[in-house]
Amino acid sequence: MAKIDGNTIIARALQQQGLKNLYGVVGHPISAIAGAAQREGIHYYGMRHEQAAVYAAQASAYLNGRIGALITVPGPGTLNAVSGFANAWSNRWPLLLLGGGAETTRNRMGDFQEADQVPALAPYAKFAYRAEHQARLPIYIAEAVRKSISGVPGPSYLELPGDLILDSMEEEDVQWAPYVPAPPRPSADPNSVEAAIEAIKSAENPLVIFGKGVAWARAEQEMRRFLEVTGLPHLATPMGKGVVADSDDHSAAAARTFALQNADLIFLVGARFNWILHYGLPPRFKEGVRLVQLDLNPEEIGVNVPAEVGIVGDAKVVLGQMIDVLEREPWEFPQDSEWISSIRAESSRSAETIQAMMDSDDVPMGYYRPLREIRDALPDDAIIIAEGASTMDISRTVLGNAYPRLRLDAGTFGTMGVGAGFAIAAQVEHPEKKVLALQGDAAFGFGGMEVEVSVRYNLPITWVVFVNNGIGGHEVDLDADHLPPGGFTPNVRYDRVMEAFGGKGYHVETPDEFRAALKESVASDKPALINVAIDPNAARRPQKFGWLTR
Repeated sequence: MAKIDGNTIIARALQQQGLKNLYGVVGHPISAIAGAAQREGIHYYGMRHEQAAVYAAQASAYLNGRIGALITVPGPGTLNAVSGFANAWSNRWPLLLLGGGAETTRNRMGDFQEADQVPALAPYAKFAYRAEHQARLPIYIAEAVRKSISGVPGPSYLELPGDLILDSMEEEDVQWAPYVPAPPRPSADPNSVEAAIEAIKSAENPLVIFGKGVAWARAEQEMRRFLEVTGLPHLATPMGKGVVADSDDHSAAAARTFALQNADLIFLVGARFNWILHYGLPPRFKEGVRLVQLDLNPEEIGVNVPAEVGIVGDAKVVLGQMIDVLEREPWEFPQDSEWISSIRAESSRSAETIQAMMDSDDVPMGYYRPLREIRDALPDDAIIIAEGASTMDISRTVLGNAYPRLRLDAGTFGTMGVGAGFAIAAQVEHPEKKVLALQGDAAFGFGGMEVEVSVRYNLPITWVVFVNNGIGGHEVDLDADHLPPGGFTPNVRYDRVMEAFGGKGYHVETPDEFRAALKESVASDKPALINVAIDPNAARRPQKFGWLTR
């Protein structure tokens, strides 16, 4: 009779569920899982902190369209991952967190790093369970995967007691589980599809808003075809960018405030009326705006704004249903309408406003000029990770996306600290693409040590850090007795962090220096970090509203 240990069972079960990459920070009792995963052909990436591991795993899921996974030690290791786990819950991304736990014979005895982990993760989990039987480990893993990828996607947690990981059993007694197939894509009630189209036709100033739910559904071809057929103006949420190219003639991105305030009907697809879209309420939206809403989750229909027509289904399938109707009974929004003309005029005014800022040769630099240099240097299929309040927000207006799933940022949870893990996962999942991690100095501080991971695994990420001396920007001359709460040590050289690990570092202060460093690092097959000194008082162009509507 052949024996098999628990860590091999776990690794083989992950491999059977299609997992190709695994992240984590090893220690007792999970180290053996990482080794077993490598023996089973899974690539293991050892991170410097569980925070980065959990962000990398969920970004892998978003990019590969199935699931990502990580392993953590018990107690502090698993609890370090809670905020990232909640980020996956907020973004509706699948994730499998495998956390070590107290041995079954020592549970509640004060075992090494013992903690009540299931209750800590359960509020954000689609599945949270402590494994009980070694033979059923593949069943538990399959169930966690099924829960994560089915219905509304989300994270799952499986706790693995130390003895279940380390002990051995008869291999023939293991209860292996088959591969969990992708869930079915639900179609919508044809009556609701017809009603939605009729409602859109009746609007004078319609606007389509789509989000990362469309990107997750891989529905970009359907979204583009729907907009081509209807000629409707449209707006993407931050991670919905690229579902339709930002350069599209009907994009209202540059006229965002105008479009939101004046639209009389919103067709909301794979996005939510939360803080990112100002809850769909005045003053950012028109009083009494009509809503047609398409979402996979029936619980999202009508949240904050009642839906005149609610469509429940998969974005790819339902948009296909709508296209079928429109191809049988063609309809296009009048292209000579005042609505289309007004959006384009407002977009032109907005573009003119920031053009001077993008062309400025001032030193120290503001945000817009180095962002323009990035825009001009990157290939159109580069993946951009953007993090840090002003850095992230302003980059959204300057750095366009031609294709979906090429921009990852703080997301629905507004999370700082995602950048390093997201960038590493993006390069792992897409080794053929250029990955740029664009961060403010505050954002970089959450996971800066992870640049060592990029060097260790030879991931040619270009890290760009905008240095303005702290959260919100601070002058160089700081009074040591009256330090501002968000102020950092001024003029820090983050490029030297990269150099310390063997990567390439650059420090730049002028547009010409930045352009040269960017050209060299983008062309390189090695990781690099460009430390960009910007004006501490730099800010985005004046806004009609504050960032969060009250």
